[in-house]
Amino acid sequence: MSKIIIIAEAGVNHNGNLELARKMVKEAKRAGADYVKFQTAVPELVISSIAPKAEYQKDTTGAEESQLDMCRKIHLPLADYQGLADLCREEGIGFMSTPFDLVSIDTLAPLGMDYWKIPSGEITNRPYLRKIGALEGRVIMSTGMSTIDEVEAALKVLEQAGTTRGRVWLLHCNTQYPTPMSDVNLLAMNELRSLGVAGVGYSDHTVGITVPIAAAALGATVIEKHFTLDKTLPGPDHRASLDPAELRAMVAAIRDVENALGDGKKRVSDSERPNIEVARKSIVAARDIMAGETFTEENLTVKRPGNGLSPMLWDTVIGQKASRDFPYDSLITL
Repeated sequence: MSKIIIIAEAGVNHNGNLELARKMVKEAKRAGADYVKFQTAVPELVISSIAPKAEYQKDTTGAEESQLDMCRKIHLPLADYQGLADLCREEGIGFMSTPFDLVSIDTLAPLGMDYWKIPSGEITNRPYLRKIGALEGRVIMSTGMSTIDEVEAALKVLEQAGTTRGRVWLLHCNTQYPTPMSDVNLLAMNELRSLGVAGVGYSDHTVGITVPIAAAALGATVIEKHFTLDKTLPGPDHRASLDPAELRAMVAAIRDVENALGDGKKRVSDSERPNIEVARKSIVAARDIMAGETFTEENLTVKRPGNGLSPMLWDTVIGQKASRDFPYDSLITL
């Protein structure tokens, strides 16, 4: 079984502060994540001056400023991402960043990312999808706010541009921050799997770590979760993010689930093998049985331990003659 890829989503929780972003790289590594992921954008190329904030953004950052003004404050300059990629290599954790515009794609292309991450909001952006697809890299695409038909249409754009669906991982996602449990719908991963992609996973916006762990148990091959250094920091995503301790707990729990899933073959494990003798039963004498006496339903019974004749041989034993004396509770042999 392939290792579950765990992406610690730093996003814009650095609030535009490069030093905070660098600290987030180190915390993601400490937590055991495979990748730390940022969000790269030129706000003016992504958001028009008339674009409203989402309701959760109004709740967390106020309704007075525009979405564009909010994003101008929390995005890093494009020049900072080379240094973050270099730091990730030094720390031994994978670097990823989601581009939100075509210029950001060009900025990230030379940085050697293992995967391109397509966010839910770009799944209907044909020029964007076409540019990512033409790079012919591996792609992880979130599918929040999407129907299965829209996901299929996006896959076709990627394919036509040069990236086969065999190089695409689809993440089930709900983009509400935080997502109500009743809207999570983890079983939708099964429908995404039917599209013939490399794998499916889950990008989580619920509170806590329960749902990502459940997604791992249901076969997610990629798990993405927002984290922050401090949930009380200003900004739109901190409240719905994990703090470093929670991130470490999530990673540890997913690794436990991953280990527990095994290879799917039903067998006796090495750890339980000694319990066979203790917990299973054998055919034993229900009373003293004399040599030459016929074994019957009355003079035989089934008891522990399980190191004698299996009770599955009951019908074979009944009717045979005792070859010797068998005291009460002794194991029967033929």
